[in-house]
Amino acid sequence: MTDDLINDQNAGIERLLEIMRRLRDPNTGCPWDIEQDFDTIAPYTIEEAYEVADAIARRDFADLEGELGDLLLQSVYHTAMGEEAGHFTFQSVVRTISNKMVARHPHVFGDESRDKSAEQQTADWEAIKATERADNDQQGALEGVAVGLPALLRAYKLQKRAARVGFDWPDTTDVIAKIQEEAAELVEARDTLSAAEQFEEFGDLMFVMANLGRHLGIEPEAALRAANDKFTRRFSGVEARLRALGKTPGESNLAEMDALWDAVKAAEKSANA
Repeated sequence: MTDDLINDQNAGIERLLEIMRRLRDPNTGCPWDIEQDFDTIAPYTIEEAYEVADAIARRDFADLEGELGDLLLQSVYHTAMGEEAGHFTFQSVVRTISNKMVARHPHVFGDESRDKSAEQQTADWEAIKATERADNDQQGALEGVAVGLPALLRAYKLQKRAARVGFDWPDTTDVIAKIQEEAAELVEARDTLSAAEQFEEFGDLMFVMANLGRHLGIEPEAALRAANDKFTRRFSGVEARLRALGKTPGESNLAEMDALWDAVKAAEKSANA
């Protein structure tokens, strides 16, 4: 065994595949890497996908290069374990996704016209996916929506699937009415019901909020991430103003911090005007 391929910086994906094979070699590989399986690696895969999204949101393209490499490594890791178990190989995974992309873009790789709107292309895409699900014996409209998705994103996707078969409110007026109903039920649960019932009512309210986002064309996971970022930015501004006063949040009070929050918010709006 030589290290020529390992040391060839121009060898591309073949070099990375060989690195993974060496790491997983039961006799000479890394003990940690050898012990891993699909279940233990899956959380890292999810984490790396989020780190890619974070680099994109920050427009840090130098960091994005590294994060995309980390995410690619996850695919290589899973395919190495799949090959060891006889399930699939890296090449079969590449072939499968390549075939899928060609089949789902007949207007690019086939005889269909490209002269169609984005809405029509989306409808065609969904029709092709529905055919694929039928070919794979997926009977239920909700089958195939991954259980491991973040809950808010999964709610959004479940509702999209249900809407395709006509199970949907006609407009946002009905959704907002349902939000008001669920909010009232949550208030009642807080005052009169058990913790388990409060838990259920809170989940119902969040589920309908995700549905409102879908009706408005807003991806709720992305909207909540943006809200998290805004809260972090503004609270950091509050902390900075407290430091200028020689204080920490623990040495302040709600009234003072609320006033500083309003000042930070006003400064942001003025800067963006």
